[in-house]
Amino acid sequence: MKAFLLGLLGLVALLAAYLLLWPVPIAPAAWDAPYDFGYVGAYTPNRDLTDLTEIDLGTHHGPEDIVALPDGRLLTATQEGFILTVDPQTGAVNVLADTGGVPLGLEMDPTSGRLIVADAHKGLVSVGLDGSVEVLTDTVDGTPILYADDLDIADDGIIYFSDASTKFGAKASGSTMAGSLLELMESKGTGRLLAYDPATKATRVVADGFVFSNGIAIAPDGDILMNVTGRYQVLKINPETGAQTVLIDNLPGFPDNINRGPDGTFFIGIVSPRSEWLDKNSGNVMARKIAMRLPAALRPQAQSYGLILQIGASGQVFRTWHDPDGNYLTPTGAVVVGDRLYITSLLSPTLGYRPYP
Repeated sequence: MKAFLLGLLGLVALLAAYLLLWPVPIAPAAWDAPYDFGYVGAYTPNRDLTDLTEIDLGTHHGPEDIVALPDGRLLTATQEGFILTVDPQTGAVNVLADTGGVPLGLEMDPTSGRLIVADAHKGLVSVGLDGSVEVLTDTVDGTPILYADDLDIADDGIIYFSDASTKFGAKASGSTMAGSLLELMESKGTGRLLAYDPATKATRVVADGFVFSNGIAIAPDGDILMNVTGRYQVLKINPETGAQTVLIDNLPGFPDNINRGPDGTFFIGIVSPRSEWLDKNSGNVMARKIAMRLPAALRPQAQSYGLILQIGASGQVFRTWHDPDGNYLTPTGAVVVGDRLYITSLLSPTLGYRPYP
């Protein structure tokens, strides 16, 4: 019995030493998470995102973003690295191109007629409708672009895009989800907003220090709207000076994409509700280190609850669509095409839509 107890104590000591001392990839910073009021006020729940019509993507999944072509077809990205064409009338799905990475945000460049892609592995990429692929930029100021996430194109042709983390690249981390979790758990803010000029082929840093810089959209006045996932915020950023103001603060979940909508509005996808554990331990760096030593299944996880916001340029919330059951996996955002509101996703094997308005 004595030997058994000694062995048990030894195992407990080893486990404690592991949980307290084993190296982890994050060096957490303490911060004070705002109180989570949940789905109240402008965010009061409804069921307007349930019962979506879904277009099967076959062997593909993760239609992170979409754009519409003049002939009515849609282009969407997949986690497998493909750009797909989708016929919304027939449901036909075909591969247009393989970026060789993980394409996320998409926008058509009206000047070149090519699709511009924020690729989490490759950087900023241009894809022709003939399937050709060209990397526009994958470095800035001598540093690699490790997690290009979303983009928008200004009237003067400048492409603004987010580099979500300069420490936890999507490729090196094993997946886009894994890289985002590491950036959120560390919470030091290594994300940045970048600008690429097609005329000069120069890339510059507009602003940095963001805890997972994510969705990008250009406001009517030319400023940049950017979702900061790890701070539950939408920022408004001057593209020349980098000066920032908070457009929306203390969102009830993690904001992902932001897309321009009708009549000067914008759509924001809330990919998951906030994590009570992360908020409670925002100031506890040791707890976050210990969590990273646990099996992945025991760490904070994205939760199944779908939410799309429609906001104005000054940040007012006009309308929300909720899926409390989380039937459509991890919605990243929404795009209006004709009389349909298409719902994009990080994980779904389908592209969902519902009538709009």
